[in-house]
Amino acid sequence: MLRYIGRRGLILIPTLFAISVVTFIVIQLPPGDFLSTRMAQLQSQGDGSLGAQELARLTERYGLDQPIYVQYWQWFSNIIFRGDFGDSFDYGRPVSALLAERLPLTIVLSVLTLVFIWAVSFPIGVYSAVKQYSAGDYTFTFLGYLGLAIPNFLIALVLMWLSLRYFGTSPGGIFSPEYRDAPWSLAKFGDLLSHIWIPVVIWGTAGTAANIRVLRANLLDELRKPYVIAARARGNSERWMTIKYPVRVAMNPFFSTIGWILPGLIAADAITSQVLNLNTTGPLLLQALLAQDMYLAGSVLMISAALVVIGTLISDIALAWLDPRVRLRY
Repeated sequence: MLRYIGRRGLILIPTLFAISVVTFIVIQLPPGDFLSTRMAQLQSQGDGSLGAQELARLTERYGLDQPIYVQYWQWFSNIIFRGDFGDSFDYGRPVSALLAERLPLTIVLSVLTLVFIWAVSFPIGVYSAVKQYSAGDYTFTFLGYLGLAIPNFLIALVLMWLSLRYFGTSPGGIFSPEYRDAPWSLAKFGDLLSHIWIPVVIWGTAGTAANIRVLRANLLDELRKPYVIAARARGNSERWMTIKYPVRVAMNPFFSTIGWILPGLIAADAITSQVLNLNTTGPLLLQALLAQDMYLAGSVLMISAALVVIGTLISDIALAWLDPRVRLRY
């Protein structure tokens, strides 16, 4: 296993390099750039000379008059050797500082969402498969389809109204206004808990619904296989036999999708975050793309793509540990 992990770790290096090249090309594809837009805005305000001076200063500072490969190497080498993601044109601040402000909340919400998805979808998926075509199975199937069909931002609007109407909490943001800038205390932590369940439930709705359907289908397939029928014929306990073998195999999708889940720690749900007024990286990425803020957008996309690669490695290792049929050839 260690040999396999080391070999895959070496493959990560050229993979990340290729990802950085593609990312930089993608953020350069749209016509125009932030500086041209900024220049047009200043000229429309009658500050043409000031705009020309600012344009020349920023062009020289970031080497935007150099060929694209020179710009790429300056950006990539600063990330690798100095940990410098560059400065955001739109915010006028270092990209690392902007990410440091938004990443903690994004990671906390995403991890809690992942726990919520697994904690809810696992027992429901098992129940729906074991009690196929029962009233509970039909109910959970109906709710699952609703979760997949209804957009998260619409669920956000409904839960915000319910939170304000029945719980008396401020529906927007992660803190009430009186605790937003207050130092940490027990009261502030309680206020955080009263708000944080809303984005967790909203973000987890679609993922929970999808996992229920996948686990149910996989488990139904396993329960009809000969080894399960033989285990029943030997008189094994139905509950023990189901948990020990078919459920273990049916859980493979939970681990194989880790590579898709990790990028959500960075990208988050931009529209839902804006509706809920959450300071996560989702709205930050959306604003960077709209403003053609190349260094900010490129950094978020680069981190998201890197997490896909790392998550895929984690998925492979987890599957090899979980499923005896999946064994790596070293």
